[in-house]
Amino acid sequence: MSHVSTCTAEEALAKLKEGNAKYITAEKNEGNISPALRKDTCENGQKPYAIVVTCSDSRVIPESIFSAGIGELFVIRVAGNVIDNHQLGSIEYAAGHLGSPLVVVMGHNHCGAVGAAIGGGAENFISFITDEIKKAIGAEKDDYKACCLNVQHSVKKIEESLGIKKDDEHGVKVCGAVYHLEDGKVEFL
Repeated sequence: MSHVSTCTAEEALAKLKEGNAKYITAEKNEGNISPALRKDTCENGQKPYAIVVTCSDSRVIPESIFSAGIGELFVIRVAGNVIDNHQLGSIEYAAGHLGSPLVVVMGHNHCGAVGAAIGGGAENFISFITDEIKKAIGAEKDDYKACCLNVQHSVKKIEESLGIKKDDEHGVKVCGAVYHLEDGKVEFL
């Protein structure tokens, strides 16, 4: 994947950690959402420093969790933070065309999709999500452990599908994380 990054993966991860530290005690989003920035990103494009793949859960808001503003994060949301070709295409675009050096797969505790998978799955279209999670978690019944296994499964799928090498010093990096609903902390795995 060729890309021109505005920062390294390590710098992007440091920004995310710093933003989350601010968020834990914040009363409002600290990210820049100003009219000037909206105009600038409209005219000059976006340059997100990180790609965040996370759950669609309404309590999980990456821009707030990482104190980010307009143009800073390329967010992909899907129930259970599962990965298929649509998510892979979005990641490939953000990394290859926008220069994002870091992909974070962020699950969260008390995830309904993970809980449904633990409980045996679901019907209709929801089963596409729970079946993928069941592949990741196997027989695990602990909510937190299952969440971590699901995140690790998605990280591995991204790395393998997009040919991302962990030891490539200048390439795109992929890491996993778990957001804790009760206190707002992000635990990087």
